[in-house]
Amino acid sequence: MLSPFRAVIFDLDGVLADSEPWWNQIDAKLLAEHGISYRGEYHGNVLGVSYRLAVDFYKNAFHIPASVEDLMRRRGEIAIDFFANSVGLFPSAKTTLELLREMKLRLAVATSSVSASARPFLERTGVKTFFDVILTGDEVQQGKPHPDIYLRTAKKLAVSSQACLVIEDALAGIAAAKAAKMRVAAIPDTRFVDPREYEKEANYVLGSLSEIPALICRVNAATSEEHVLR
Repeated sequence: MLSPFRAVIFDLDGVLADSEPWWNQIDAKLLAEHGISYRGEYHGNVLGVSYRLAVDFYKNAFHIPASVEDLMRRRGEIAIDFFANSVGLFPSAKTTLELLREMKLRLAVATSSVSASARPFLERTGVKTFFDVILTGDEVQQGKPHPDIYLRTAKKLAVSSQACLVIEDALAGIAAAKAAKMRVAAIPDTRFVDPREYEKEANYVLGSLSEIPALICRVNAATSEEHVLR
């Protein structure tokens, strides 16, 4: 029997933050420092994964002699600058968060981004206060697609995994949430991915953040009716 949703856990990049177009520039700058010309041709391979997996991919794809640790550190430094000055919220983000708060839901962010870029971004865009929990990639040992970040977020929220709805845009993030036994609503960015790839992986596929409150109302009403019938 399904539980009603009591919490919503958001990925940051590509979900709340319209950051995916900027990641190609972040990684192009990182790779240029190693003499590599990059135009985002591997964006799908690093979409939504941990910094370690992303830079490990680039290191192997381009045979970069630098260590993974050095690449992670430098990628983080470049990302901090972009998140501080360039990345913005998706248009419906703030309104959606306000509605979810009115519905008395617990809210969290669970992102592969490092704290030094994620937290200032949430503060600058005026949405940090909506969240009961913010967990970043440098606060867990194993990043997405491992479930660690979602399991730890649920524990901090004091809500069972079965009562959490995760909002993701990347297949790696969906895999992480599913491994944590959570239901997932995917909002694929059609600029970068084929939404048909998400239909078999996610529980729900949405067109925008603004569809989340109605989805939760619909699912919670159905679960309440099921409880009554039983």
